[in-house]
Amino acid sequence: MTDDLQSAVQAPEEHEFSKEEHRKILVILFALMLGMFLAALDQTIVSTALPTIAGDLKGLNHLSWVVTAYLITSTISLPLWGKFGDLYGRKNFFQIAIIIFLIGSMLSGLSQNMLELIACRAIQGAGAGGLMVGSQAIIGDVIPPRQRGRYMGYFGAVFGLSSILGPLAGGWFTQHASWRWIFYINVPIGIIAMIAIALVLHVPTRLVRHKVDWWGTALLSAGVVGLILLTTWGGQQYAWGSSTIIGLGVLSTILLVAFCFVESKVAEPIIPLNLFRNRTFTAASGVGFVIGFTMFGSIVYLPLYLQIVHGASPTLSGLELLPMVGGMLITFIVSGQLVSRTGRYKIFPIVGSAVLAVGLVFLTRLGSHSSFGFAAIGMFVVGLGLGLVMQVLVVAVQNAVPHSQLGTATATATFFRTIGGAFGVAALGAVFNTRLLGQLRASGSPAILKLLQGGNLVENPAQIHKLPLADRTIVINAFSHTLQTVFIFAVPFAVVAFIVSWFMKEIPLREKAHVSTDDGTKAMAFDAPGEFPGL
Repeated sequence: MTDDLQSAVQAPEEHEFSKEEHRKILVILFALMLGMFLAALDQTIVSTALPTIAGDLKGLNHLSWVVTAYLITSTISLPLWGKFGDLYGRKNFFQIAIIIFLIGSMLSGLSQNMLELIACRAIQGAGAGGLMVGSQAIIGDVIPPRQRGRYMGYFGAVFGLSSILGPLAGGWFTQHASWRWIFYINVPIGIIAMIAIALVLHVPTRLVRHKVDWWGTALLSAGVVGLILLTTWGGQQYAWGSSTIIGLGVLSTILLVAFCFVESKVAEPIIPLNLFRNRTFTAASGVGFVIGFTMFGSIVYLPLYLQIVHGASPTLSGLELLPMVGGMLITFIVSGQLVSRTGRYKIFPIVGSAVLAVGLVFLTRLGSHSSFGFAAIGMFVVGLGLGLVMQVLVVAVQNAVPHSQLGTATATATFFRTIGGAFGVAALGAVFNTRLLGQLRASGSPAILKLLQGGNLVENPAQIHKLPLADRTIVINAFSHTLQTVFIFAVPFAVVAFIVSWFMKEIPLREKAHVSTDDGTKAMAFDAPGEFPGL
């Protein structure tokens, strides 16, 4: 290793990355962002293809499980991937995650019935959990926290773009090729990421004997599966007061309490409870949970608003979300640059959650006669708020924990945001359904009641525009009022995020990356191939 590379690690406060070093970092980031892109893209790419898939595989009754199976396995695998990365090295497990994801993708594309597709989506989701954790945790090995903000902004941009490109790509492949290509397209992208990681990323490590917390993993997985099923089924397949939902709630609580007990006893817990004594970690996880709740729980209804009220097609409604993505891109990049220049990060979640609350208040004013320009302003402000919060939380968490817990802490913070999203979709979905159905049933129109009984109102918005003018007006007005209620319900949660952000302790950002072995040997994580034989 050259003297310049040595000094870049030992005294980065006095050394800016050279062009060669920066180029190698960008190659690593490119590969990691491809992994993040794949995992985030496949959360949404199936949405516009689901009706075609259900018709082709004749499995309409199991349609929701194509999404749920991916959500469950990607969520429950997050802590396990993080822990394995801490114990045995992140590069190996990131590559394993890519392989699992690609196997799941190929098998999903080859599926001949709905049950096969659901099982293969579960495999794909398990790999996606490793991609999400690995891509963010490896950054902690490569880039010092002080300089990490500027690069983490790129990851936020990829996450935002994938949420828009997913439905668009799904619709395009379904219309012009085959729905199977929404899975096959992952293979060349994943192979490129594998090659780049294999050639460029070399993180030194020392292998030691470890014990994996299998009991904790099993209890956490079972408890989380119960919670996700509860939030997925509640108010949909089963009433909230049904024995099934109550039983799931009780069982999940028991399992998670048992998990906490086990974690307090084992030598190497999958989620060390001492992390929660770290004020920065706890506050950042809490903010992430609430942000996930607000973002996934409320923003999911914006495409539906654009389709029902403005008459946009599913593809066009995805494009019309670009103002929100544009706002996120701006603040992802700006906040990352400012964090790197100033070394301060606490102010961004505070300001971001406040801006998010303002944006949600703006969206509460959306009505049946609101112009797209008015809606675009609200979406843009919401995007600005989200961009100020999401990636900065990752930098704060990684800076606040020791290297031995870097992957675990990153995975746990991501885990809380994902669980928050699941709860948000369930809670705000219950508000949406209760309010909308109550208003429409009160109208008493036979045509509207027929739509409600057939379950086609939300699943197929195009049916609304086939109603007579009077009935169509009733439905659009009811939907607008319902959406206002959903956003009103979401505003207090953004305020909670604002309050919790103040409890985050600002720790000076470290000037060195986590790239040292226990014997004191230092190395850049992007050294030339062959210089470190380990990973």
